[in-house]
Amino acid sequence: MTLHDLQDALEANPKRFPRFVLPDGDHIPAHAHVTEVGHVVRNFIDCGGLVGKEEKILLQTHVGDDTDHRLRSDRFAKILQLGNRVVPSTNLDVDVEYDCCVVAQYPIAEARPDGQHLNLILRRGRTQCRARERRESETTAGCCAASAACC
Repeated sequence: MTLHDLQDALEANPKRFPRFVLPDGDHIPAHAHVTEVGHVVRNFIDCGGLVGKEEKILLQTHVGDDTDHRLRSDRFAKILQLGNRVVPSTNLDVDVEYDCCVVAQYPIAEARPDGQHLNLILRRGRTQCRARERRESETTAGCCAASAACC
């Protein structure tokens, strides 16, 4: 889900309470704060020698001691608007960072209204081997001829 899509979902459901639904169906506690809106740029070189770049929006959540805290969609939308000062585009995908024994990042797959909640469905992120994916998409002869394309 892009930042633009998330903002639209929040603005369309201003009185609902966003609820982050983890891939296993559990929820991030309802009193979690969204403490940061960040623009993350990752420059890398893969095992086949190809240089790449990824960009995304990262929302940091924090579960504190204030269990009475509840973030409503309208307030969440305002927090995202503050992030516009550091976010170059609302067309970037959004990940949610959550600390539950380890810090993990989950891409937002979709937003679904559910009673008083706006469920933000999180999915598992996946690692990948881009060189392998390139190799599989090329012909066998092309892969073998261009060793930089293979690990």
